[in-house]
Amino acid sequence: MIPTRPFGWLGIVRLGLAQAALGAIVVLTTSTLNRVMIVELALPAALPGALVALHYALQMLRPRMGHGSDVGGRRTPWIIGGIAVLAVGGVAAAAATALMATHLAAGIVLGVAAFALIGLGAGAGGTSLLVLLAVRVPPARKAAAASIVWLMMIAGFAVTAGTAGHFLDPFSQARLLTVTSVVCGVAVLMASLAVWGVEGETAPSTPSAAARLPFRAALAQVWAEPQARRFTLFVFVSMLAYNAQELILEPFAGAVFHLTPGGSTSLAGVQHGGALLGMILVGVAGTMLGGGRPAVLRGWAIAGCVASAAALLGLVAAACLGPAWPLHLSYFLLGAANGVFAAAAVSLMMAQAGDGHGGRDGVRMGIWGAAQAVAFGVGGLAGTVAADLGRMLLGGTAPGYAAVFASEAVLFLIAGWMGARLGRPFAARPTRRRQAAASGLLSTTR
Repeated sequence: MIPTRPFGWLGIVRLGLAQAALGAIVVLTTSTLNRVMIVELALPAALPGALVALHYALQMLRPRMGHGSDVGGRRTPWIIGGIAVLAVGGVAAAAATALMATHLAAGIVLGVAAFALIGLGAGAGGTSLLVLLAVRVPPARKAAAASIVWLMMIAGFAVTAGTAGHFLDPFSQARLLTVTSVVCGVAVLMASLAVWGVEGETAPSTPSAAARLPFRAALAQVWAEPQARRFTLFVFVSMLAYNAQELILEPFAGAVFHLTPGGSTSLAGVQHGGALLGMILVGVAGTMLGGGRPAVLRGWAIAGCVASAAALLGLVAAACLGPAWPLHLSYFLLGAANGVFAAAAVSLMMAQAGDGHGGRDGVRMGIWGAAQAVAFGVGGLAGTVAADLGRMLLGGTAPGYAAVFASEAVLFLIAGWMGARLGRPFAARPTRRRQAAASGLLSTTR
């Protein structure tokens, strides 16, 4: 094996550019396209919710992808290839949305294929990128590296949402396809240039014996680690709350506040701008106050959960009061609270990816990524279905959205409670083998 050289700040920023490219494609498929289906095409919110849930379901393959990059020894082919597949899926999804306006069944079929590609591409590219950071960034810089990379991803969200929102007005299906194609092409080019040669000649030439262990055995090793299991549950619940709002924020702005597609997309840019500020706050204050220590990062994650719950209650008030409510401020505060939570949670992932059995960084990160993906899929579908049910049961669009936002606030509070338990020691639960061993030991000492 050729000795690996740790990444410096330039290498971290380069990977951040690739993450920003990935985010630029994802924000169009999960925000703008679903709003067009719901508002402009008057389709049930459950349809885009199901499509996005499909793309998250396929990301259950993340642990396998992480193990594959462990065995192969190089991460950049997975990153570039994954983002290229993601881009193809993004363009196909825009084409499917346009097709739904005239041929609904054909558009849905194309949409299923497109979102499947989006799921595979995002899983391969995103997992391998985080694994490369976890393996090649020195321990003292891991928390800061996670903040930098995810800050750049949120910046990609904000820039893409704002720019795309500008060029989407006046709206047409052809304009939607053009804007999506340009964004996807630029994203692939930027990601390829960012990671090209970043591993250099320092990547492992052959996988280690630990990396060659079969996938199922490697997965069982990681799942047997108590801290990994507890953190997986925290990731699932917190990300469920985080993403249940994602697919209904733009439709909410369009249906209740009567914003245009460009207006609601620009509002999403305001939200992501707030998230950017929240991540900066964690990156700067967290480093100054605790140097990225897990206990400090847990505190920030809990604070982000509580603040997100408060911001969602603000949207409940917005649904009740309508245009009189300062909607832009609410979206900004929600984004800032989400940014604090996300930066701290991802920093914890980076800091803990190497804890436990050696050579399992990819599998461990894959498990957490899969938990996040399942939560995103369930949350996105549950949020859209709940919005539809709320409109029917409560007799109006605004009350339906208010009920969903209130439920998400409760989930964030539960996640905050789970985050507080992450630092507690595990209670010993002796197995029969341990009990037998203990009995034998006692009998020999009598």
